[in-house]
Amino acid sequence: MASRTSASRTDGSPLADPTHYRQIVGALQYLTITRPDIAYAVQHVSQFMSSPSDTHLEAVKRILRYLKGTLGHGLSLYCSANPSLLIAYSDADWAGCPDTRRSTTGYCIFLGPNLISWSAKKQRTVSRSSAEAEYRALAYACADTIWIQGLLRELRYPLPRPVLLNCDNLSTTYMAANLVFHSRTKHIGLDYHFVRERIASCSHQVQFIPSTQQLADVFTKGLPTDRFQRLVSNLVTSPASSLRGNVRELHQ
Repeated sequence: MASRTSASRTDGSPLADPTHYRQIVGALQYLTITRPDIAYAVQHVSQFMSSPSDTHLEAVKRILRYLKGTLGHGLSLYCSANPSLLIAYSDADWAGCPDTRRSTTGYCIFLGPNLISWSAKKQRTVSRSSAEAEYRALAYACADTIWIQGLLRELRYPLPRPVLLNCDNLSTTYMAANLVFHSRTKHIGLDYHFVRERIASCSHQVQFIPSTQQLADVFTKGLPTDRFQRLVSNLVTSPASSLRGNVRELHQ
């Protein structure tokens, strides 16, 4: 998707036969299993399956052109000195949908240097502030890491260190660390108590990171080409890049 582009349901003229559009988008949804770099774009065009327009079809063609130029991209698994470190990055694009003003949640989870889970999806309710949207995204990422922890325990591979949740919103990190339940956060009480419970049990830690290091930005919004390519280099590999090296540089 183009930088800061967010298509609306009313854009363009309706397609006479939406079957072709639905077939392409359906195939792209399967491709996101191994191509996290297109997760946001595919999630975005999937919203218009019921009544796509020529504008939406042009966005789909742009995804196909991007894929044609990045055929060598994909996921790789590496050995690591710290394979038991589980790290999550969460982000949200507040009120990014022009039709519903719902926010988009994005997160990605690494086990050591390896990307093992990611998501780009619209939140179920409208958030009244960016902090609320970011906190909901943090809760979604936290829930996914809990499932991964359970899976690793079943495989007899328990994690000796707390899960690290990275967020680039200061208000969200303060809310997660504050034991006091303020009246301003009552409307997100379930997510608030869910995350706080994990932090209190020392199974998770919330850490603030600069927006320049927020890998989950790729899953929430369209980005400028340079920034998109830099972040994607930490998610997928290409013949000329190394995921392990890029992640190490990012954490330095």
